[in-house]
Parts: sequence; C-alpha cells; structure tokens
Amino acid sequence: MANKLVVGNWKMNGSRASNAALLEALKSLQPWSCRVAVCAPFPYLGETALSLQGSSIAWGAQDCSAQEKGAFTGEVSAGMLSEFGCTYVILGHSERRQYHAEPDALVADKAKVALAHRLTPIVCVGETLAERDAGQTEAVVKRQLSAVIHGLGHCISQIVVAYEPVWAIGTGRTATPEQAQSVHAVLRSQLRAATQKAGDMALLYGGSVKADNAATLFAQPDIDGGLIGGASLVAADFNAICRAAG
Repeated sequence: MANKLVVGNWKMNGSRASNAALLEALKSLQPWSCRVAVCAPFPYLGETALSLQGSSIAWGAQDCSAQEKGAFTGEVSAGMLSEFGCTYVILGHSERRQYHAEPDALVADKAKVALAHRLTPIVCVGETLAERDAGQTEAVVKRQLSAVIHGLGHCISQIVVAYEPVWAIGTGRTATPEQAQSVHAVLRSQLRAATQKAGDMALLYGGSVKADNAATLFAQPDIDGGLIGGASLVAADFNAICRAAG
C-alpha cells in the first residue's frame, strides 16, 4: 500500500485544554504524505471534529456498540458516531478484550454495524506474552481475524487491521521489525484467501511505536502504518512518526 496510515489512539487521556493545544500543534505541522487520524475519548469527539474541520487530519472513536439503539446505558452506537462525521472506529483493542472481556464474535459484530454506518473499523488483533512464549502467536491472530472475516464476508476489504502484540503495549518493549513483519505477512495471507483486495488493505502495527523506531517498522513490506498510543499525545513525537511513514 503506497499511502500509509498513521492513527493516534489517545486512550483515556486528555482534557479540553490539552486536546486543543495538541490539535492546534498538529494542524500547524501538516501536511504529511501519509493519511493521519486521531481517535479521542467519547466526551471530546465533538470538539475534536470542530477543531479538525478543514484540516487533512481525520478523526475517529475508540469503540462502538454492536447494537443499533435501545436500553444499553453507557454505550455509543455507530449511528451516533456517523451522524457527526466520524471516519474511523477502533474495535477489539487488547484493552477492550482484556478489561471488558470482549470475545472475537462481539468484535466481528461491532465491525459489521460500523461498516453499515460508513465507519472504517480498525480491527485489532494480537497475542499476549504467554501466548507468544507458547508459540501460539499465529494461531491467536488468525483466530481473531477469522471471526471478523466470517462476519463481514466480501466486505472484509473495507476494514483496517492493526496488529498489536499485547506484550508491547505501554511496556516500552517493541516487536522487532522482523517479528512484526512476520505476523503482518500471516495476516496478509489470510486476507488474500478472503478477498482479492487484500493487497490494498492497510495493516497497521501498534505496540510502543516511537519516533526512533517508526521508519524501520514502516519499511517492512506488509506494514502500512501504525496505531500509535502514548506517542500520539505529544505533537512532536506524533509528527516524527507521521514523517517516517512518508
């Protein structure tokens, strides 16, 4: 994929003041040769959307409900996000799978409803350290992606896939470029069996991507950009990563 994608995942961080300062700084640093987006916490999405009007930076959410509407207190529907111009939605992040016990089938259901509302799901897959040490990496990521392929059918080409080794998220540890590429190649092969458009799909790497390792990671043949956590909260760091994707 020629035009790489870099997405900032702010997680549960930020404030009105710090978000405004960050977005203003990012707008002053554009343009980049890659596509860029930020995924903010729900309360800040409206202000994020307003701030980014007219810029090249897209915005997205960090989750959505698998339900269209109803008595689901605390949930946010894909339709609500779409109504405000949301572009991306992160689904199946390891923290959702771990802390909210989200199974593969639920992630697939969320991806299906997101696509129905013209959102682009960023579907996350990844293994824990115990699973990697047990030699289960390939089996785990293929199982997680298989559920989404089965749920979406021919629409699978419309999603973004993010490989995020759980053991490298927020730990300062990063998969080597060779380790990351190996898993990305497995995912690309799995997608090729499901769609002829697999070569055009963006496969992102997420897991302690920083300014000093981004270029090497992004140079791998099947790594089409990054899903960036902590570094996306610092304008200079995020800018350096976006430049590396060029």
